[in-house]
Amino acid sequence: MPAKLQLYYITDRTQMKSRSLEDCLACAIAAGVDWVQIREKDLPTRTLLALTQAAVEQAEQQGPGTRVIVNDRLDVALAAHAHGVHLGTRSMPVGVVRRLAPPGFQVGASCHSLEEAVAAQAAGADYLLLGPIFATPAKLQYGPPLGSTKLAEVTRQVTIPVFALGGITPAHVATCLASGAVGIAGIRIFQECDSMQDLVRELHAQALERQS
Repeated sequence: MPAKLQLYYITDRTQMKSRSLEDCLACAIAAGVDWVQIREKDLPTRTLLALTQAAVEQAEQQGPGTRVIVNDRLDVALAAHAHGVHLGTRSMPVGVVRRLAPPGFQVGASCHSLEEAVAAQAAGADYLLLGPIFATPAKLQYGPPLGSTKLAEVTRQVTIPVFALGGITPAHVATCLASGAVGIAGIRIFQECDSMQDLVRELHAQALERQS
């Protein structure tokens, strides 16, 4: 049976138009989004901790499903009993975090090239966010989009899960899966939708259509 499409929501309250961050997190968890990364780098530690604890508690009440990940802050992730931490290019090295993390704790890494992906896997990363795959204003500093060909190259060279990130729309799901990604990740695709429940259904329908 084909693997289920995995959905990975990355928060950014600065891009929210009308909803609150807490509302978006609650909607994503209730809708069954598989991964939620709390990426609010400028929040005070106590506020970030409380936000993460609330998300973890809701995810646990919802039952097995959503994994709550904290961007960069290993200390907050551990204190909040989150499911893992996500590391960027300026974060602590993957290998260091891997040694400090308890068993079962997820360590993710952002990558922008095949070389970075291979290195992150070798250091002990559990999964990768690779991007930007498609054009997106938020990733202009990383140069031209990698495209589905590079995504396929990376997924062939590593054995850990790879999520496609950057400029993702529902129409891209089939292409990303065909290129070997386990799922898609993004900010705007989740935060700018009218209904998180409807979006999740649409994305899974796109995946099923490809598999049929």
